[in-house]
Amino acid sequence: MKRARKTTRRRVAATVMAGAMLATAVAAVTGPAQAAGSNIIVNGGFEDGLTGWFTNNGNATDGATLSATTDAYAGSSAVLVTGRKTTGSGPMQDLSGKVQAGKTYAITARVKYENPNSPATKQFFATMHYGGSTYTNVGTVTVARGQWGLIQGTFTIPAGQSVTTARLFIETPWTSDPGSAPDTHLMDFKVDDVSVSEFVPSTTIEALGKNPGEGNPLISHKFGADGNAFVHDGRVYIYMTNDTQEYKPGPTGISSTNTYASINTITVISSDDLMNWVDHGEIPVAGPSGIARYASNSWAPAMESRVIDGKEKFFLYFANSGGGSGVIVGDSPLGPWHDERGNLLITSATPGASNGKNWLFDPGVFIDDDGQGYLVFGGGGDDGTRSAENTNHPKSTRIIELNDDMISTQGSAEVIDAPLVFEAGHLFKRDGKYYYSYSSNFGFGGAIDPNGPPTGAIAYLMADSPMGPWTPDKYKGVIFRNPGTYFGAGGNNHQSVFELGGQYYFTYHAQTLNSRITGGATQGFRSPHLAKLDFNADGTIKEVKGDYKGVEQIRDLDPYRVVEAETIAWQQGIATKRIDGGSEEFGAQAPNLVLYDIDNGDWTSLAKVDFGEGGATGVTVKARPLVSGGKIEVRLDGRNSPVVATIPVDAPLGEWTQLSAKLDGVKGVHDVYFTYAGPGGADLFEIDSWAFEAKVKLTVTASSRCIGASAYVAVTAVNDSDVPATVTLTTPYGSTTVADVAPGKQAYQSFNTRAGQIDAGTVTVTATATIDGEQATSSYDAPYPAAACP
Repeated sequence: MKRARKTTRRRVAATVMAGAMLATAVAAVTGPAQAAGSNIIVNGGFEDGLTGWFTNNGNATDGATLSATTDAYAGSSAVLVTGRKTTGSGPMQDLSGKVQAGKTYAITARVKYENPNSPATKQFFATMHYGGSTYTNVGTVTVARGQWGLIQGTFTIPAGQSVTTARLFIETPWTSDPGSAPDTHLMDFKVDDVSVSEFVPSTTIEALGKNPGEGNPLISHKFGADGNAFVHDGRVYIYMTNDTQEYKPGPTGISSTNTYASINTITVISSDDLMNWVDHGEIPVAGPSGIARYASNSWAPAMESRVIDGKEKFFLYFANSGGGSGVIVGDSPLGPWHDERGNLLITSATPGASNGKNWLFDPGVFIDDDGQGYLVFGGGGDDGTRSAENTNHPKSTRIIELNDDMISTQGSAEVIDAPLVFEAGHLFKRDGKYYYSYSSNFGFGGAIDPNGPPTGAIAYLMADSPMGPWTPDKYKGVIFRNPGTYFGAGGNNHQSVFELGGQYYFTYHAQTLNSRITGGATQGFRSPHLAKLDFNADGTIKEVKGDYKGVEQIRDLDPYRVVEAETIAWQQGIATKRIDGGSEEFGAQAPNLVLYDIDNGDWTSLAKVDFGEGGATGVTVKARPLVSGGKIEVRLDGRNSPVVATIPVDAPLGEWTQLSAKLDGVKGVHDVYFTYAGPGGADLFEIDSWAFEAKVKLTVTASSRCIGASAYVAVTAVNDSDVPATVTLTTPYGSTTVADVAPGKQAYQSFNTRAGQIDAGTVTVTATATIDGEQATSSYDAPYPAAACP
């Protein structure tokens, strides 16, 4: 806040209000909101005496004596201010040429006063003087007598402000006649550790956004909305609108509202156990650097795959704002991605797609058992009449058949007349029944039919055909009420349904992470959630209730392999970024991400890691140190539990290096916490991957193949131990045990599934050996792909 300052008077009200606003802004910060910038103050700690400092002389009546004192907050020296003539008489430094109009800066300073005749508390200000009568309070504190107080704040210099004579000084609140009560207004005081640095906003989320033991939100280091689940080879991939692109925390640590306008990438995460989620980064879909450069946005993705000309291809559909929907094509669930159309798939020119009022976004894709593909899309539909008919039956969503190429449509889109429909259409099939789910609208002004869904909920219809017909009589009820019902913060929603391991699951989003960052307020930043989806005997859906607990972990994590470091159950303080090269775990076609912005006290974790009866003998990390003195501590079952291994990150700075530590007695199933320590105020290192070593070591691979009309699952286990081992190979189609497998030799078995088509699955291989006079056992899992035989 600016305040007018003249030679003889200043307005007290403006000064007090500025202090109150700054205090409020500081209190709102829940964690570091900026990267460390260089201090533009010279000799801010007064370790070089008074170099760079002089007494404020903005007015002719200003005056004071500055001297060095050893009574410092930190270090060996501070400045003592005595003989003050005015309340503005304090230590000043010239910042001309160092600060720029339009930029934001962070300020801190320590102050202390000790006069026993002065008030018990006193307010101090850091103030910028831009010349003439232009003064701005940029930081404040009210401090108790005899104690060091911290002035802190952030401030933005107005874009039109002249900074040719910018100066910073420390003062007490103005009064018209300070000499009438010098003990109150002109007391001596000390200043130390003054810092002014350019505010560099960081999108790293420092708040604890997901408590250990919780399953929701699925990730807490970034946002993701409109989650669409796709299961492939026993792993579920969730594709999401990248809300993080709009997340721009300001000086208070709070972001402006999410407008969705700049979102043109899709975020991808995956898991095979539903608790440890891998961050695969973002797909650059739209915009000048995107795969589909003809599009400006990429919202509400949907994913499906199909074998075309003997090759499986992956189709990622997206909304280009409300005006249309597009599709890009990948070679795997993680790409690489390319554009095969050159333009949008759904536009107002698509037959039957538009009535001039409805939106053409939120594509949902479905392939039936006969191979026919369908796309549902659309939303909105408010015609402005505020009628009950338009409110309850806007008829704004559509379904259309896809051609075999999955990137073109056939025929005309048909209207879906779902009660109170608004957006987020999704189509799936179970036990011969077809389900169309959607998000209901928040009311178009007309009376809402009590026989339909409530506003802002996920509702559904059931039919005997993918084309319905989807009419109001097919309405069956609500799957999920508005997120505000369960989490306090409402807003829109978007869902999908998937089946994994015989259980159906339901994805949705809520502003839980956003709320935890701010302490309750939300700005529209959404996070992915998961719940079990159960059905009644007649096929209708049991209503889902939102919670932080989420779903149970469906399998333990196998640690005896490369595990990407961005595989996370719970964490605090880290961020992820993509680096060159492919993923060591997911292959050269997959992007490689690493953990970064790791500071002292940050941590990550893995849930339910199965070390087996033999236990782990060591842990290896691939890391890139950025400063000296960093270390990684391994703990079991809690981030404050005893350390079981310490990995000093002491490799050459800036170089990726494999670093290891020994483990002793780590057996059974544990949550594993990696806690990070090192010099404060510095990024410590980056981390690419983890791997644990077992006493009994195997290399396990599994594959599926066809022999005639039958599918087989083949399993190979190589004994990497130094002693013979008994190896048991277990699949859903049988098990076999091979005794005395020598070091370097393999156990192999091909299992006949006695079926022409199989889904993807997992094999388990157990090895037992006598090591150091004790019997040790280790277990390994390996996935195999689906197979369809002629």
